[in-house]
Amino acid sequence: MTIFYETANFIIRSVDHPLVDRREGGHIKILPKVWVSDRTRLSPKLAIEYMKLSMVAGEALKTVLTKRGVEIGIINYQDMGNWSVLAPEGPHLEMHIFGRAKTATKQKYGDAVFLPHKESGFYDGFQSVDEEDMRQLKGEIERLLKTPKYSSF
Repeated sequence: MTIFYETANFIIRSVDHPLVDRREGGHIKILPKVWVSDRTRLSPKLAIEYMKLSMVAGEALKTVLTKRGVEIGIINYQDMGNWSVLAPEGPHLEMHIFGRAKTATKQKYGDAVFLPHKESGFYDGFQSVDEEDMRQLKGEIERLLKTPKYSSF
């Protein structure tokens, strides 16, 4: 995992074992720095920041990967982390952001994200967003946060 953007309260990072291959749209995560089980445990201030960062990260993922040759049609957002119930801290909140490429063959555009068990072999060969993607994502996030759309909240 590589953190490519962070605030005082959240990190945005790559995913070592992506559920959507980079060539099919990519997969990144947003995590709060404080351990919470789900979004209902966030303060109003943190909930607003969480939503804002999800919007910015999704828009950045679509812009950057499209410029880099992956034609993203839509972004899917999903709160996850409940499979960590056996961790000492219990389940934790993570927002997974999935780019959905129009040309995808495994995670097909227009279908729900398919999430078979890791041992199924379905994800074999999936690539994470790369270093250049992350560099450009960070720059695009920083640019978007300065726009009137996002600087107002």
